[in-house]
Order: sequence, then C-alpha cells, then structure tokens
Amino acid sequence: MSTEILQKRSTTALIIMLLSLVVYTAMDLGSKEWALDNLSRARPGEPVAVCQPDDQGYMRMQRLPTEPKSVIDGYFVFHYAENCGAAFGLLRSAPSWLRVGVFFVAGIGAVIALTMMFIRGTGGRLFAAAVPLILSGAIGNLSDRVRHGFVVDFIQVDPRWFSYPTFNVTDITISVGVAFLLIDGMKKPAPAAEPV
Repeated sequence: MSTEILQKRSTTALIIMLLSLVVYTAMDLGSKEWALDNLSRARPGEPVAVCQPDDQGYMRMQRLPTEPKSVIDGYFVFHYAENCGAAFGLLRSAPSWLRVGVFFVAGIGAVIALTMMFIRGTGGRLFAAAVPLILSGAIGNLSDRVRHGFVVDFIQVDPRWFSYPTFNVTDITISVGVAFLLIDGMKKPAPAAEPV
C-alpha cells in the first residue's frame, strides 16, 4: 500500500520538495536570527513574562528594538517586533492556552496533511510548489514559539507610506504558498484520455 502511495509523486519531486523546504526554512530562521542580533538588544533588569500582559494590560517585549534600518527609503524598513499572535498578529490578545493550542495543532496538522497530500500526488505543479513554502512557514514559526515563546518579525512597510503589520519571511512564504494553492484549486483538471 505505501509503495503505491509513493509512486504517485516521483522520488525526484519529493527530493526537490525537501531541498526547497530546507532552503526556505533556513532563509526564515537565518533572517530571524539576523533580526535578533542586528535589530534588537537585551532588555535590562528582570525578565518579563513572555506574551503575557502586565498589570496595565500591556505585553512587554522580551528584547528591545534598536534603531530601524531603512531598506528602500520611504517604503520598507527592518524593524524588530515580537509577534505573540498568528500571521500578521492575529490572535495576539487571545489567552495563552488558546494561542498555544491553536498554533501547535494547526502547525503540526498542516505539516502532516500537506506532506501526505504531496506524497499522494494531490494537485498540480502549483500545489507541489506551495507545499514547501507553507511547510517552511509552519516549521519556522513553530521553532520560534518553542525557542522564544513568540515569533520574530522584522519587515515593515514604512509607516509614513502605509500602515501594515510587521512581518517576516514566513509570512511571505505562507502567503505565496496559499496563493499557489488557490490558483491550483481553481484550475480545471485535464480531460481524461479517450480509451483506445
């Protein structure tokens, strides 16, 4: 049975998917480490609770942002932020037990489901391209939550131009991957060949 499933997607396709997954995940985790080292500094004094509101209801960051770095003047800056929520800050103010449950179940569920669908040969080329993009995002954010208790964000549209949440490479790869999934899902399947 398992041999039959593995024949649906070629070994070459599986290798390409895994290599892409490694590259995208390394880009995400490497860029976040760069942001920690170059866009933030340690908070002096007593550590604060991770992603927990203080007595005034304010969530204090574990590290303090340093001066933002302009990437494209007037458009993009690198600015350190800590995201206790999901993509683009969703669920940021939800109770910690809910955030942990949703993030871990959703992340692990996405990894398992998409991997199985890929191996079984679900979808076309865009689906195959979407899988490592989405999986790398899930792995990158799960890694951040396990190591830090929050996700490191650092890419920001210059607020003088447009107010948009600070994001990271994971948000980009997941957004592109989901777009690929949607486009792939809208494509009509090729008509079956006439029997000879």
